[in-house]
Amino acid sequence: MLTLTENASTVVKGIADQIPEANGLRITAIPTDETQPPSFDVAPAADAEPGDAVVEFDGATVYLDGSAADELDDKVLDASVDQEGRVEFALAPQG
Repeated sequence: MLTLTENASTVVKGIADQIPEANGLRITAIPTDETQPPSFDVAPAADAEPGDAVVEFDGATVYLDGSAADELDDKVLDASVDQEGRVEFALAPQG
């Protein structure tokens, strides 16, 4: 199952706190052909949708659609915020 770093947890909680109707983030797999690496959409979400996996860590909630859950099963989600306030997410293998 996907895990979150402390930085990712802080960023996810911060985004959810800034958007009243959001309780966390939802990660959705974007279909690609087999020659491309997987791609994902990340958006604030109020709740899980049917079939979503739910990852909770240190007060942060991430919802994963079925395809994203499969692709990210062995990954760690990290996040950072640049000086201009833009959020960047990164994935790494669990280790």
